[in-house]
Amino acid sequence: MEKSTLRFHLGLAVIFGSVWGLSEAALGMGIRACAANISGSVMTAVALFFIALGWAATRRWFVPILIVLIASLFKLFDALILDLPVLHGAIANPIFAFWTQIFAFILLVAVLGQSRFKSRSSRMWLGGGSALMAVSMFPLVGFATTVPACVFAGTAVPLSIVFAPLAILLSILTVPLGFYVADQIQPDNAGLGVLLEQKVSSQLISTATLVVSLLLVFLIRVLLPVNMS
Repeated sequence: MEKSTLRFHLGLAVIFGSVWGLSEAALGMGIRACAANISGSVMTAVALFFIALGWAATRRWFVPILIVLIASLFKLFDALILDLPVLHGAIANPIFAFWTQIFAFILLVAVLGQSRFKSRSSRMWLGGGSALMAVSMFPLVGFATTVPACVFAGTAVPLSIVFAPLAILLSILTVPLGFYVADQIQPDNAGLGVLLEQKVSSQLISTATLVVSLLLVFLIRVLLPVNMS
């Protein structure tokens, strides 16, 4: 792989992973033991947007995997700021969700073939299918983290199952959006793609995005009241 292409791929991974990590904090995930009713479904769609964006922009599996890794590190940064154990439900469970989401996405693409997702409708099916698989796997989180999935009030049904239709509906929209955004930042287009091919600008933009995102997460956690109930 040429150095300029590798810089482009790594730069995108750092930028997308950082923005995703920041979005998790900004939308309030990870500051309570259990998510609000629909917040998990919304963040599933957001996660699949960034995963689809990373893969569609590069067609390299290591890029969306690196994006998920960076988003997971942002969760660990949350744990540090909030003085929480790594296996707290607000930390470990979202990280588990991240990896179920990328597993579902990669599995569908690998089974169906990379060339299958050129039309908008096929990308919508990819989004809905990935969300369905991810939310169906999430109730297993208790076996991985020892913290059971949050349940809907008055029932024993996990929130991920109750609000699965919303996660699927939103992902039907966000995954095709990820493909669309990916087309706009290719190196042959003016803008971010061109900058990320250049060594100095690539390092500057990706590093600045990472640092600013971490700083904003820190400020969000410090300035906003935290309810751990």
